[in-house]
Amino acid sequence: MDRVISLAALALLRVLHALPLRAVARLGRAAGLAAYLLDFRHRRVAVRNLTRCFSAEKSPAEIRALARENFQRIGENFACATKTAVMTLEELRPHVEFVAPQLDIPPGGGPRRLIAAIGHFGNFELYARLGQFASAYQCATTYRALRQPALNRIFQSLRERSGCHFFERRTGADELKAFMNHPGVLLGLLADQAGSDKSPLLPFLGTDCATSLAPALLALRYDCELVVGICYRTGLARWRIEGSGEIPLRENGHPRDPEQIMRDVNRAFEVAVRRDPANWFWVHDRWKPRRPRRAGRHVRAFSPPAAPGAASSD
Repeated sequence: MDRVISLAALALLRVLHALPLRAVARLGRAAGLAAYLLDFRHRRVAVRNLTRCFSAEKSPAEIRALARENFQRIGENFACATKTAVMTLEELRPHVEFVAPQLDIPPGGGPRRLIAAIGHFGNFELYARLGQFASAYQCATTYRALRQPALNRIFQSLRERSGCHFFERRTGADELKAFMNHPGVLLGLLADQAGSDKSPLLPFLGTDCATSLAPALLALRYDCELVVGICYRTGLARWRIEGSGEIPLRENGHPRDPEQIMRDVNRAFEVAVRRDPANWFWVHDRWKPRRPRRAGRHVRAFSPPAAPGAASSD
């Protein structure tokens, strides 16, 4: 079965790679509309999430229209991601704009050490291409391998064309530690999904939800600046990736509590969601309830890191 799935995926990729990007975007939107009509489970999740966040300002009809557009955007972004992964930098430039003053290098200085808290906004696979637009930086991110090995190899081979370093979350901790000690690193961490049962509950769009502390903890541990990166859709098959101002990591000379740092990150994500609600990944259950804790389990207390240590996934 794994071989059948991989062959089907390769055939689909060949078709998409042969088409112009705007045609791929239109096909993706059509597939997204079909998913909206047929995928009842994820449609309910999207409508429930949108109602939770916007019921006070949008009618049920407006929320359903927003959910429909969200499915079409997701289809467009996923289809386009398979095409943009094989496009050259010159082919990509007319479709993507990077606006990140944090990447500017001061006269006589070198590139900063940065961690970017990123989210499932727009064509989020484009984050991996940032290093081609800012060659002074060594870019990296983490990922979780797919259950189908052949399919995972196909998609990772596409992603790695970007020149970005990819570290598997469950098996690549040692490699990530070594990478983070290099100068000029830029590590992107997806931080807008539900955290583990050990993650603290922090507010997001009016409701508390489990929030990973990884961007804050790693930024403190490796003495990096912390920013937020958002990919906005500006038109059919066109995107603009913006970097936020620096999220403060210290106050009065002392490390801030990571929970307070991640509250700032969540607020930056909220601004991005409200700027273009259809641009976010509403089909994910961001506010899933915690599972009951077993005896002896507890939330790890924060202690300011004095030296580089193991990467955390919380």
